[in-house]
Amino acid sequence: MALTDTITVERLDEGALPGALALSEEAGWNQSADDWLIFFRSGTVFGVRDGEVLVATGAVLPYDGFGWISMVLTAKAARGRGLGTAILRRTIAALMETGRVPVLDATPQGERIYRPLGFEPGAPLWRWRGTSPGNGGAVPGIVQATAADRDWIVARDAAAFGAARPGLVAGLTERVPDAALVMPEKNGFVLARPGRAAVSIGPLVADDEDAAAALLEGALARVTGPVIIDVPDGRTIIEDLLAKRGLAKERPYLRMALGRSEPFGDPERVFAIAGPELG
Repeated sequence: MALTDTITVERLDEGALPGALALSEEAGWNQSADDWLIFFRSGTVFGVRDGEVLVATGAVLPYDGFGWISMVLTAKAARGRGLGTAILRRTIAALMETGRVPVLDATPQGERIYRPLGFEPGAPLWRWRGTSPGNGGAVPGIVQATAADRDWIVARDAAAFGAARPGLVAGLTERVPDAALVMPEKNGFVLARPGRAAVSIGPLVADDEDAAAALLEGALARVTGPVIIDVPDGRTIIEDLLAKRGLAKERPYLRMALGRSEPFGDPERVFAIAGPELG
């Protein structure tokens, strides 16, 4: 069945989860069903159907003052028809209608699309990928997060990210609890979540890079198997640690905001993001 000349972008509910997951799997992305549910339950997912088949998606997560655009996907068989652009414009409009600045993490291919729309470049990031042997060893000063730590983790994340996201942070502390770690005296923490193909480590927030490296050592000691971590460019101690642990740079991202180059939050204290889909 062919799409008509008119592209209808609709708001999706959780019933579209299997189709959305199929799109991210076809693209080779790491999102699990639990990741998609974050967008359905805490944000808005838009989509385009060809008959009954979901062939394109895009999602927004609203925060205070800005919102995140992600999961802009088009099925391989439906590419070249403007579906991604139509959904992107709908996500931008949805955020601007509520007075929020659209923000996203762009691949080099996406950057060429976003710049003409008025997105300005911010911080560059690198995705690192590898396999963690996980040795379960203890790192001095690093302990597993407990329910009593959640309020200050949420507060530290909000200060670094630029907006409070208590539901997301609370959920991440439960996804890989062994790797949800804190360094109380440094006010640092690291969280992780299992993906379709790898465990994603992040966000990682700390007062300095030495503390961040200790937290990352702790997380890698507690995770076995494929891992990915998205690190702001220039974090040399973190990069050296990852390289020594056998991880390698896979691809760059560029944080971009519509009509704004100034970052939200305190990026100096962010040593790994939650992921390009979450910020």
